[in-house]
Amino acid sequence: MVGKLDTSIESSPWRGIGFFVAAWFVVPNMDVAAKLLGQWGYPVLMVVWARFAFSLLILLLVIPFEGKSIFLFPREPGKHVMRALLLVLATVGFFHGLKTMPLADALATYFVYPFLITALAPIFLAERPGWRRWTAVGFGFVGSLIVIRPGLNGLSEGTVYVLFAALAFSGYNLMTRSLRDKDDPWRTVTFQSLIGLVATTPFLFWYWHAPAIDGFFLFIVIGFAATLGHYFLVRAFALAPAPVLAPFAYVEIVAATVLGYIVFGEFPDIWTWTGVAVIAASGIVIAVREGKVGPKSSS
Repeated sequence: MVGKLDTSIESSPWRGIGFFVAAWFVVPNMDVAAKLLGQWGYPVLMVVWARFAFSLLILLLVIPFEGKSIFLFPREPGKHVMRALLLVLATVGFFHGLKTMPLADALATYFVYPFLITALAPIFLAERPGWRRWTAVGFGFVGSLIVIRPGLNGLSEGTVYVLFAALAFSGYNLMTRSLRDKDDPWRTVTFQSLIGLVATTPFLFWYWHAPAIDGFFLFIVIGFAATLGHYFLVRAFALAPAPVLAPFAYVEIVAATVLGYIVFGEFPDIWTWTGVAVIAASGIVIAVREGKVGPKSSS
């Protein structure tokens, strides 16, 4: 029933982890579609607009199951607006970065955001991770650096865009967690799509051109992946604390590496595989620890 929230959310960290991992197997499909559209000459802001517009269209299919109330205003609309705008900024930055960076490299750079979530959670959420979770996230961050191998000649334009996106996305995740028990997840996803559509529509006057059939199909892929992936994210943050979930975000880079090879022929080198191994190990460490100490531990 819409609006009835899970009252046992704090006792279900493993369910939250499950939703979180599922999200990061879905979302990379959106990134692949966005990269393809960029290669085909579609403007970034048009692709970002399509991400929110097609999400709303897909959400219309949810009405028969969840009811029209998913289109009602959330309880704290101001916070939801800020959260949605952070997602818009993160999407614009990341899609810009994808134009000039391989998918795996872009995500490796993007994955400074779990470290930012862990660092900022005590300030904004009063969730204090212990040294074990800090260590797990830190190792994941080191794994990202192994993959990207930043040079001494400064950051590329694509890297700057992706780092900006990571900062915005960390804020989005923190606000998702802070609003975890305020609204039904479908309503949260619907409202963020509506705000994203309103924020990006004015730019179409400069960037719009009619999409081809293959472009239109990829718009649908983006909308579906964004809707399902972010629904999973909202559910995950309702079930588990942000520091517990943060290390598992590195699962996305594994999924993206596979997709990057299949779609773009970007076969990772030995350093990339080494970094991915370190990233995966960080998630396994925190998973084992969570299983031993239970959800109430902050270590």
